[in-house]
Amino acid sequence: MIKDGLEYRVSQEWVIKFKQSIAAMDNSFESKINDYERWQLNRSALQCHLDKLIQEIAEYEKLINCDISQPIKIKVNSLNELPFALIKARIAAKISLDELASRLGIDIERVDEYEKTNYQCASFAEILEVSTVLGVEFESGMVRVDFEEIENVKQTILNWDRKGVNVTATT
Repeated sequence: MIKDGLEYRVSQEWVIKFKQSIAAMDNSFESKINDYERWQLNRSALQCHLDKLIQEIAEYEKLINCDISQPIKIKVNSLNELPFALIKARIAAKISLDELASRLGIDIERVDEYEKTNYQCASFAEILEVSTVLGVEFESGMVRVDFEEIENVKQTILNWDRKGVNVTATT
């Protein structure tokens, strides 16, 4: 996910580099003939990175160019995606990190840390504060509890315990 103007510009530069690399590969008939499978794998990898960057650039451009006179909808499929929704909301609202910090009454370094870590360093109360300041509201209150997933996690933890793996639960 592109989070700021610098990442946007760097991503645009990488798009050019990937396109140039793909074009050079396409023109390298010797590589295609000598080891087509390797050539195809490398080309596919470059194309995959290029496609992902183009998608991220399009998403960022959509956010920075959105009409702030109308609310936007940001799809969140799980709580794990909430941090990205907060970052997207800030970008779409055209609120800088400094402005968000000011509205929250905290240091900009703390807000910068939130976004650099995708809010992993933020408490639940801090996430709620940020969502309030950004006007983020849920439209649907449906939560699905997957009992099979609970059992799978339980079994994984038991297996780790048997192997002596020290794991701290994170979400």
